[in-house]
Amino acid sequence: MTKLIIDGKEIDVPAEFTLLQACEAAGAEIPRFCYHERLSIAGNCRMCLVEVKGGPKPVASCAWGVRDCRPGPKGEPPEISTKSPMVKKAREGVMEFLLINHPLDCPICDQGGECDLQDQAMGYGVDTSRFAENKRAVEDKYLGVLVKTSMNRCIQCTRCVRFAAEVCGVPEMGALGRGEDMEISTYLETALTSELQGNLVDICPVGALTSKPYAFAARPWELGKTQSIDVMDAVGSAIRVDTRGREVMRILPRVNEAINEEWISDKTRHIVDGLRSQRLDRPFVRENGKLRAATWPEAFAAIAAKVKGAAPKKIGAIAGDLAAVEEMFALKELLTKMGSANVATQDGAAFDPKAGRASYIFNPTIAGIEQADALLIVGSNPRKEAAVLNARIRKRWRSGQMKVGVIGDKADLTYGYDYLGAGTDSLGELAAGKNAFADVLKGAKTPIVLVGAGAVSRSDGAAVLALAAKLAVDVGAITDGWNGFAVLQATASKVGALDIGFAPGDGSLPLADMTKAGGLDVLFSLGADDVNVADGTFVVYIGTHGDRGAHRADVILPGAAYTEKSGIYVNTEGRAQIANRAAFPPGDAREDWAVLRALSDVLGHKLPWDSLTALRQAIFKAVPHLMRLDQIEAGDGAAIKALASKGGSVDKAAFKSPVADFYLTNPIARASAVMAECSRLASGQLLTAAE
Repeated sequence: MTKLIIDGKEIDVPAEFTLLQACEAAGAEIPRFCYHERLSIAGNCRMCLVEVKGGPKPVASCAWGVRDCRPGPKGEPPEISTKSPMVKKAREGVMEFLLINHPLDCPICDQGGECDLQDQAMGYGVDTSRFAENKRAVEDKYLGVLVKTSMNRCIQCTRCVRFAAEVCGVPEMGALGRGEDMEISTYLETALTSELQGNLVDICPVGALTSKPYAFAARPWELGKTQSIDVMDAVGSAIRVDTRGREVMRILPRVNEAINEEWISDKTRHIVDGLRSQRLDRPFVRENGKLRAATWPEAFAAIAAKVKGAAPKKIGAIAGDLAAVEEMFALKELLTKMGSANVATQDGAAFDPKAGRASYIFNPTIAGIEQADALLIVGSNPRKEAAVLNARIRKRWRSGQMKVGVIGDKADLTYGYDYLGAGTDSLGELAAGKNAFADVLKGAKTPIVLVGAGAVSRSDGAAVLALAAKLAVDVGAITDGWNGFAVLQATASKVGALDIGFAPGDGSLPLADMTKAGGLDVLFSLGADDVNVADGTFVVYIGTHGDRGAHRADVILPGAAYTEKSGIYVNTEGRAQIANRAAFPPGDAREDWAVLRALSDVLGHKLPWDSLTALRQAIFKAVPHLMRLDQIEAGDGAAIKALASKGGSVDKAAFKSPVADFYLTNPIARASAVMAECSRLASGQLLTAAE
């Protein structure tokens, strides 16, 4: 530790700190534009100037290390001042220079009310300017569907350039020209291709980069703000849902160091218009091959008539990707009362809840990636399946302390890796020690074997999972202080479903039998849009959008989207979280658990709770760890050793990620015009602004 005196206050800080970090540790406020704690240091805005005693001029605190400060003549600690007249005058001068060319757009700027330049000009600037010359004009740039540019406002802090290169791993932005002619641009003015580009809007300290879909939609002070959880993937990123009246206006990230740091994916941020489009707002019943609007009693009566004539073993339920724990628990209880155990999620049944949590969660945790020194990715494309988690892998890879190997799709993951093969043959060779990467895994202190949906969603998924578990045990990834067996789930509902036992078990039909001809008489589909149910099955669809599932349904019961209900979700690392209600469902739509409770009464199998609180008490009684919000109930390493011994025959086909199109993975995303345009761009149909 190094001793410093900051504004007369003595403080001990690590020698590797910058002066800016040291000043903040002492409680001083340091303005900045180019500095960002998650990006490399640029030192080019000069707003963070401080005075070092004995120095001839102020220094940029973001680029000046604590170890570079000299002690006084008698060995006394270096003295730093953040409020001296020299510092005040220097900051006023810097702000005056920044505003020479900055347009007076504040009344019409989309960043108004959330602009760092606006705030710091008030706090550290002066109220007059000595410059009467014409301001420079810069042509706006085309960056794609999501980011709108007003480059006259750019102060060339280069945060966007560093973010694209360092965090996204797609270095598409840079500075062209020199001096007054310098401009920030993409090369050849093509659209950005990163799945994290929406974060550029958050880190831009001025209004140069703003959200194109949200442009001129609302002002920040008009919005109600609700803390919630993202369900577009299984990462469970912390988000804030901003609403005006009944309408969701935008979604922003919240800081959560354990999960998403302060980033969210573009799908998380921009599916907002999908929450308004193609919504189911009333029940429908199919008559003579066509769906017609109906009342709740009519819809319930149609279901009751079918259930009455069906054998219990011919009734089943499938949960979709966005289902919360509450409605899955309620549906499972309803089927149990009717004498059926046929429940499954729509993405296969490789996991056995009885094998223990460790067999289906991301045991090292997302933050634990930063401790890993070797990573094997099996059957996963984390860039598409969990973009924020992929950024964490890249962060660790950039440190030079982790080697990565991949078995599966040969894709651009934004970091370098050793490509080991495409399928189970390569995994078997690695397990047998016939590949050089096996030595890397064995020589690592904290290796991770990451198994993705591409490996476990196949018919031989259980055997592949056992093979990967055996490899993890053999290379020493399971020790007393480290569990390196990591399952990267692709959907928000999966871990919660496995926790409550919403999966095929003894005496129940597997998913393939439930959807084939003659498999079931009545199927309850809880937002399961990606399964093909054979003709002859009576399908009751409980969901939010007029997607594939609703087109196949015989009765539609309108439910609530994740922003319209309070629901428990469990992320891929086994962390229970709550998505809070920010708005209300449209029309006659109701929360899914309430729909099931009302339906159970009509079916003569009344569920024993009349409120969400009572339902949750029943869930917590059955699965106690779900009540410990934002905590991870760790898996037992012994469960992985037991899983490794199961074996099974595997298919030789190559692993293929189930996420073919990052932007269109669920009903909400498929209803979004913004996501549709992003998808067209990503597929190469819209390459440049000119085209």
